[in-house]
Amino acid sequence: MDGTVAGASRPEIRLTVAKKEEQPFVKGRRKFFRYRDLGVQAATGGKLRAQVMEAITGMTEPTGWHTHECEAQFIYVLKGWVELEFEDGTRTRAELGDAILIPGGMKHNEIATSDDVEILELSIPGDMATRACDPPQRD
Repeated sequence: MDGTVAGASRPEIRLTVAKKEEQPFVKGRRKFFRYRDLGVQAATGGKLRAQVMEAITGMTEPTGWHTHECEAQFIYVLKGWVELEFEDGTRTRAELGDAILIPGGMKHNEIATSDDVEILELSIPGDMATRACDPPQRD
């Protein structure tokens, strides 16, 4: 049995095994992080991206309000912590084992991180543009 429903074709996704020591660091959005590509974007034809963000240093200042052009961004904290605020007024400190799903286009701001933060980040689709934006208007 190959895991497909009878009569259905297998999606255009390739098996990928990502060994930490073999995964390259790639250019990323933030100068205080280094980004390790896990090969998922290439294996899914761009449908999904997975990368690990590791702190080079802790944040020295907030990122500023921004959005991502994607359907969704998912983060899972592997080590340390990150503080974020969102357009709806939610402010949270995500720590080891915490996860956040951010809808595409939602305004948010990364406020601070620990010096050792490590985050698994997924995005749908794989290409995820970041756009600076004005802070949300709150009453």
